[in-house]
Parts: sequence; C-alpha cells; structure tokens
Amino acid sequence: MFNRTSLQAAAALTSISLLSGCGVFSDSESAGEKRIVVGTTSSPSTLDPAASWDNSWELFRNVFQTLVSFPTGSTTPQSDAADCKFTDTSSRVFECTLREGLTFSNGHKLDAKAVQHSIERIRTIDHEGGPNGMLGSLQAVETVGERRVVFRLNRPDATFPFVLATPAMSLVDPAEYPADKLRTDGKITGSGPYVLDSYEERKSAVLTKNPSYKGFAEHKNSAVTIRYFDESEAMVTALKKKEIDATYRGLTAAEVVELQDGNNPENESLQIIESTGADIRYLVFNATDATVAKPAVRKAIAQVVDREALVSTVYQGTAEPLYSMVPKGIAAHTTKFYDRFGSPSVPKAKALLREAGITEPVQLTFGYATDRYGSATAAEFAELKRQLEASGLFKVTLVGKPWKEFQNGYQKGQYPVFGRGWFPDFPDPDNFVAPFMGKKNVLGTPYESRRITDELLPQSRRESDRAAVTDEFVEAQEIMVRDVRLLPLWQGKLYIAAGEDIGGGERALDPQTVMQLWELSRLASW
Repeated sequence: MFNRTSLQAAAALTSISLLSGCGVFSDSESAGEKRIVVGTTSSPSTLDPAASWDNSWELFRNVFQTLVSFPTGSTTPQSDAADCKFTDTSSRVFECTLREGLTFSNGHKLDAKAVQHSIERIRTIDHEGGPNGMLGSLQAVETVGERRVVFRLNRPDATFPFVLATPAMSLVDPAEYPADKLRTDGKITGSGPYVLDSYEERKSAVLTKNPSYKGFAEHKNSAVTIRYFDESEAMVTALKKKEIDATYRGLTAAEVVELQDGNNPENESLQIIESTGADIRYLVFNATDATVAKPAVRKAIAQVVDREALVSTVYQGTAEPLYSMVPKGIAAHTTKFYDRFGSPSVPKAKALLREAGITEPVQLTFGYATDRYGSATAAEFAELKRQLEASGLFKVTLVGKPWKEFQNGYQKGQYPVFGRGWFPDFPDPDNFVAPFMGKKNVLGTPYESRRITDELLPQSRRESDRAAVTDEFVEAQEIMVRDVRLLPLWQGKLYIAAGEDIGGGERALDPQTVMQLWELSRLASW
C-alpha cells in the first residue's frame, strides 16, 4: 500500500494504533535487531566536528553528544549530556552540570575538561569553513570540578544555548582529538546514541547502538547503516528494490511526485512522509552595483516575481512560496513581502521604475551555483528570467557556475543579482537575520542596518525567553522589506521515503532538520 503522510497525519495514526491496542511492533529481535538501512545523497565532508559547518552534522548528531540538544518536538535546547542554564540576568554566564557517569565509546571519562577541550579546539584550529564563526560571543570556558562547565560570554547572547545544541559543538575525547589539529585517521570516538563501527567515504557508515550512552534519545532500533549515493536516481532504485529501507535528503521534485503516484505499481509497499523544512532560497542584490543600487529596480523585481508560479512550475509543489527571510515554522515568521507588494503586478512595477526616471528595460546579470542547491536551480533561474522579461521591464542574462567559481565571483561583485540558499544552524529567528547583516556577512556583500545590528539584535539577545523577542524580529523583517536587499523566494519541504514496514519517520527530523536515526523502527505490519 502506498502512503503519503504529513507529520500531523502520522501523529494521528500513531495515536489510533495505540488506542486500539494494535500490536504494530514485533518482538525485540524482529523489530529492533534487524539493521535499518537509510540512503542519502548528503555525505559528510569530514569526520571531525572542528572542521564542519555543513551536512556532516547529520552523521555527527547520531554518534556524538552535545551538552544540550533538540529532542523531537522541541524548538528550544533541552538537556542532553548536561543540565544547563544562564546564571545571570544579562545572558552572559551559561553554566552546565554534566550527567553522572558519562563516558566516551572507548571507555574514557567524559568530564568537564573534555567539554572545555572540545570547544576550545574549535577556536584554536579555526578551520576554514569550520564552526569557529559560531562562537563569536564566547570569551572563556572554565571548569569547576569534574562535572561543571562555565561559559563566559563577551556580550549578552541568549542564542548561545542554540549554538551549543548544534552538532558542530559535539563533545570529543581529548585523548583521540588533538587540541591544535584535526583528527585524520577516519575514525570517530563519541558518546552519542550510536558507535561508528566502520566508515567508507561516500559509500557507507555502519552504526550500532551505543551501550554506554546516557542522553535524551530513546532507541527504537539497535543498528543502522547509512548508504551514501552520488545520484538520487540510484537511491530511489535501491529503495524500490528494498536494498535500502528509507531515504533522507536528495530526492528531486520529480522523484517526490513520482513516488506519490499511487497508480504506479512500483510504489506499492512504499510511504512518503512530508514535513515543512527550514531551508530557504533567496536573491541577493549587490548594492555596490550601480543598477541595483537604485531601490526602484529592486522593488520592481520584487513586484514582478511570481513565487506561486515558480514553485509550481519548477518544484511541482515540493516547495512553498516564502515572503520573509524568517520561514514558516520559526518564531516571528511573517509575510511582510506579500503585505508590502501583494500579488505580482507589472503595472505597479512599471510605475516604480517610471517614478525613478527609468524608461528602458533594465539590463541585469543573475548568477547562481550549478552544483550547490540541487539540480532544479538552473530551471528556477530560467523561470525567474522568463517572468522578468515577460514584463517587458527587464533583460536578464543568466550565469551559472560551479560553487567555488560562483562564490569567488559574487565575493568580487561580479553579479548584480545572485541566488543563495540558507540551511539554518538552529531554529531561532536570529539565525535568519543576523548572518545577513553587517559589513562582513554570509552574503559576501555588505548590508548595513544600524537599527538591526546595533539595537534590535543586541536587545533580543538579552532575552533568554525566546518567545519574548517577536517584536524585535518583526521590526527587523519590516526593515528588510523596506530595503529589499534580499528577496526571499521559497522554503523547502522535507520528504522521507520508506518501506511500509518502517515506522518513526514522522519523528526522525529534529528542528535543525537533522536525521535522528534512533527514531526509526521496523514494524511487524501496518
């Protein structure tokens, strides 16, 4: 039977089975002991957390432990290896007390010194592309006895616990991970839910339940193998042949639509679970370019772009329109761009240009990465070009380059307009505003707003109750709409495709959309 399940529907099905007393789980040996195989196109770039600010996190979450983490259903950090809290009123002193008896998988003690070592080596190594940039507010790490760690910050930063909850801050054994260089032997020593038995780069990671694990995760299985695929087509074929039990990351829009086709006999005994993703795509306007330095040009583009047509034509419903840099599912999400510009309107865009004295079609170059954000990126920019040129107000030249060449290009200001994507570090509105602001930001082109950087962000970071900072981020989004330096386009949906005998898919993605493999189980029947 084919099943297309949303997270809400999956939760309801779980409740029904529990209430009816239906025995969907078999005994421990048949349901829990048989290894589950998960396929993905998202392979790690490194096995050392000090070098990773990328999709390596997906493996790290399952083999390493962090002081705090995001259990399923939580958007605020909760206890994992330690109980933690701010101990002052200005969000500058954050203290953690480790659980008793923690050990790494090799039997070595996980104590306060190990925590200090894990965090300080990130700053010491300062690997290019690594997570040191996330520790900008950290002044010092201190230890008190064997189980207490004190983080002293150089400024109020209520988002610091969110940083500690990322897999970048994984706890490592000082005996195995040097203080001043990366570990390079291809092995992992952690204290997380699983032990890495073997690893073959771009091929597989073999995991077994960690018998000494002490944390929030509750295992629904005892062993998982991750298979890494270079192409999604091969991964889907493996799923249909039952060579793998589930897929995570990498399905194209066309493959999702095909897997949802209940009339296709190849889809029998498959299910697909859909959830809202937090990854976003957006356009960046390089204000140092004379053409897009004119606010009227940026606003006219915002007035013409049809997000509904974009996601329908290119992504076939596997993404949804985005009208704010803070996406749906994150606190303080708004629809400010829609509120300001409404539905696409060529007459309104034309009026904006004419008021600025622009009467001829605006010539622009749009740049994008060909190998960074999925195979549909070229089609996405072709659709944007079609929309803008159909208005008669713009003439667009598209330039697609491999990521490294594209990155070098936009950093040198070669593209007046270029496309970027953002995969959040943690589920807080700060992470969808702060990275894009200031002279040095993730955009590669300055975007300065004193009201945001000097007032709203510092003010919000003093508040440890993140539900109480909505007003600051709503105002920040209003400013971003007024400036139109960034134009949000869409946010992704996440899909897990699996055999009908695999349960737990609806709980397997944490708020960072990182796979929690321990939630997967093998069912006796549906």
